[in-house]
Parts: sequence; C-alpha cells; structure tokens
Amino acid sequence: MAKDRDFFDAASLGMQTSGVRQANLRAILTLVAMNPGLSAAELSRRSKLAPQTVALLVDDLSSAGLLRAGELLRGRRGQPATPYFINRTGAYTIGVEIGWRHIEAVLVNIGTEVLGQYRRDYPYPDARTLFNELANVTRQLTEKLPPEERHKLIGLGIAAPNGIDRNVGLLDADPELGRSWNGIDIATEAAKATGMTVQVFNDGNAACWAELLAHPAPRPTSFAYLLISTFIGAGIVAENTLWEGPTGNSANLGSMLVTDRYGDENFVHLLASIHALQQRLAGAGIQIPATTPLFWPWQDWEPHVTDWIEEAAPALAKVITNTAAVIEFRTAIVDGVMPPAILDRMIEAIRDNIAALPTLTFDSPMVNKGHLGGAAPSTGAAYLPLYKRFFSRDMTHTSD
Repeated sequence: MAKDRDFFDAASLGMQTSGVRQANLRAILTLVAMNPGLSAAELSRRSKLAPQTVALLVDDLSSAGLLRAGELLRGRRGQPATPYFINRTGAYTIGVEIGWRHIEAVLVNIGTEVLGQYRRDYPYPDARTLFNELANVTRQLTEKLPPEERHKLIGLGIAAPNGIDRNVGLLDADPELGRSWNGIDIATEAAKATGMTVQVFNDGNAACWAELLAHPAPRPTSFAYLLISTFIGAGIVAENTLWEGPTGNSANLGSMLVTDRYGDENFVHLLASIHALQQRLAGAGIQIPATTPLFWPWQDWEPHVTDWIEEAAPALAKVITNTAAVIEFRTAIVDGVMPPAILDRMIEAIRDNIAALPTLTFDSPMVNKGHLGGAAPSTGAAYLPLYKRFFSRDMTHTSD
C-alpha cells in the first residue's frame, strides 16, 4: 500500500544540478516566448542570471532548435545586439477535444500557430468508433508537416469531460453507449490507436489554459473560467497555477448546486448549459439543427432564449461569487460556443446578477469575455503538452 504523501514531501527533495539547468533553460525560453526579440543582455537582466550563464543557455536552446537569432540590432549604444525569437518549427503538438457533441482537433507549433484543424459534430461520443476516427485525424494532421519535421511532433493532448460513461445518458443516447465507455482509459486507447504519446486533460482545464495564453498581457495570476458549452466547462488559475487537482478534474464548477428560480436545488450544468437550452427548445417542439450552436437560428427562438438566459445568469453569478469566496480572484472569464451577440447578453445578465448579490468580506469580481469560444478545449489540449515539456518549472515536469 502506497504511503500517503505529505504536503512538504516535494519541498524536502533536493534539486540535482541537471534540474537547476532545466529550470534555467525553461526560464530563458519563457522570457523569449513572452517577449520576442530580447537580446542576451536583456535576458540576463530580466532572468537575474549571469551573462555567461545566459550565453550558454541561449547556445543550448539554439542548438536544440528552440531559439533562433534575428538580425543584429544596430543604432544603439555599445555593440550591436542579437535579438532572439522562438523557433516556431522547433516542436509541434496535436490537441483534440472529445466533446459531448463533437470532436475537434488542431495541429499547433511551439509558437502557438494553428497549422491544421478538424471538426465533426455528432449526437454523442461513441467509444466504439471514436478512437478509429482519432487515428485518422491525427494521421491527416501529421501529414500537414513536411516529412523532415514530423519527428518534432512531441505528442497528442486530449481534452475530455470526466464521467462520460455516467453522463452520456443525459444526451438521450442508447444506454449501450454508456456501457461502451465503461473501463475505457482514454490515454491508453488513444495511444494504441495513434501510436503517439498521449496526455489527457479535463476539458475545462484545457480551455482555461488556452484562455490564459490568449489573454493579452498582463495576464491575471488568478481567475475563474467558465465555458458555456453542451455542459459547463470550467477551470481555475490560482496564484499562477492551473488548479487541476489530484485527478486532473478539479474546478468542476458546473457541478455546484444552486437554488433555481423555483427554490429547488439544481446543478449549474442543468440550468446554464447549451443542453439546458436544448431541453427547453425540445419541450416547445422546436427542431434543433445538428450543427454547432454558432450557426443556430437564435433570433427565431425567442422568447425561449431570453428565458434561458434569465435562468442561467443567476446560476452562473452564484458560482462566480461563491468561488471567489474560496479562492481569491478579481476576475472571472466567461466564454461560450454561441454567437458573440448571445454571449454578450449572457455576460451582461451575469454582471447584473452579481451586482445584486450581497457581499460580506470581499468585492464582487469583474466578469470579462473570453477570447477563443468553442476552440478553447482543443487549443488548450495542444498547448499544455508544449508548456509541460518546454516551459514549466514544476519539478515533476523538469524531471521528465
């Protein structure tokens, strides 16, 4: 039986010299990624590392194909300086979202450029066919890279909701479908199908990470993130850390219980999601298109859309306010898979509801609009393996 870990176990471990070097390499790479064009002298000043150390680190990163030198900067005091940039062809990943209603995939490089995309909508995720599709998709995206570059593809990141086997029945799927997910380990099955190194992330956490990178500087060090999709995807960044939890599925804010308009306790997933709207529309006899909500005829569905917003916004406002009471943050970011005009209405309603809620020991958080919409989970699934491989200074990542 494994010994329970103590809070201070990690802090009590010494760092080998190689670990210090890895941390320094990643510090320089991060500085260049966030501030393209810095010279070695500027890198030394910002990293507080000695110029000789920075020179060696820059040489190592350049030899590894991760940095490239730009043209000499002339016209300044002293000797001309060489600016450094991330070598965008230095590494690649594929990110995939296994969603409740679609599969979406992106090929990105270490410079976060999207080089290829794939998407297919479906009524529900089917484990009996999905991994074969995943193999075909990753092969098609890999073929977008020149043959001599494909060895730089470091792996596959997958964003997926937890509890597919338990909750797929909410989509009115065949009960056999849920049973097909029983015992499925997504990472293992995906690795078998694709032959790639696979990392699996909660869809809300992946989307939250993508939003962090898409956010213009200065990026918030703590915030709550909510994605209004088939259900509610969510993530939390707390004190510069993506809060994934021991199983990778923490920050499941959609599973919070709130009081609905009838005074009953209900899950936010079932009040504020696209699924909740679909249930409302189906009850009114409205046929829902089998495509992304971006292309739905929202204006034709009044007053049902307004009624949904009026029920969803108070639930999301309570989630944001209650979460802020536990994890201090000043900003919540709300995004969604719907058209921008509908998302704007939802955010305004959330703000109004937050303003109406009582506060005790803290100010009400601000609510801002996200940058990526429905693309966030697959994009985050692609970004996270790159971050953990090349940028993170978490001891568990630098030891890889």
